[in-house]
Amino acid sequence: MIPGQFEYHAPSTLDEALALLAEHGSDARVLAGGQSLIPLMKLRLASPGVLVDLNGVGSLSGIEEAAGQLRIGAMTRHSALERSELIASRYPLIADAAAVIADPLVRNRGTTGGSLAHADPAGDRGSGMTALGAEGGVAGPGGERTLSIDELLLDPFMTTLDEGEILTEVRVPQPTDGSGGAYEKLERKVGDFATAAVAVQITRSNGSCSAAGIGLTAVGPTTIRASEAEDSLLGSSLDEEALRTAAELAAAASDPAADLRGSEEYKRDMVRVLTLRALRRAVERAGG
Repeated sequence: MIPGQFEYHAPSTLDEALALLAEHGSDARVLAGGQSLIPLMKLRLASPGVLVDLNGVGSLSGIEEAAGQLRIGAMTRHSALERSELIASRYPLIADAAAVIADPLVRNRGTTGGSLAHADPAGDRGSGMTALGAEGGVAGPGGERTLSIDELLLDPFMTTLDEGEILTEVRVPQPTDGSGGAYEKLERKVGDFATAAVAVQITRSNGSCSAAGIGLTAVGPTTIRASEAEDSLLGSSLDEEALRTAAELAAAASDPAADLRGSEEYKRDMVRVLTLRALRRAVERAGG
């Protein structure tokens, strides 16, 4: 099928984009990489009257560390994160997730901000940003504000962005020495949506765990933070027993639904397995 008729705008600045959204209201949709919106439009499941294409807004792309944060522009492609030496060396969790998002075509076009704003519970970006304690910079008619990724992701395909707002960047705290992260994904075939996936970020200080983040993908209505599993790791030596305990707690935190990819019991068990794998890799990367 082909999309319905729509009006197309290609602003070159963020202010122009915001003005267009304000002018057209609920009839307008933002176009980022188009890897989710365009297929929906072709199926007539989405029929915006106006598309505001952000690909010409240069200020929304880029990867840099500054003022104690990693700043990722919302229009930064998944493939850019996959290829970045900075990401690979200091934020391996982000690199892990980028490498298993769909296929090269999607990674070359899809964007970090678009993926988060789409809020697919099976998407590979949300849980990693949750585990990393990331936040999103948002611009809109009321000015700028900041949301944690936990606050941003509301329900399946729903965020807390208000009408006329744009997610402009993602900010991740710079890791300290002794930090490591990993992303483990179970999929039926390469490029498939996750049956289940787990993101882990840990920090070891003076021989014990001083910080831990665990995010779960595709086992609930939105990304899940496994808070009890995180808490169980704090103060531990990150030995095998501590990792196994955290994995059990992460599985208990999941809320999977049975579908063609597996039963609730199977998915919950896979969360346990994937969490343990991710924790082991994260500890190894942290120098443990």
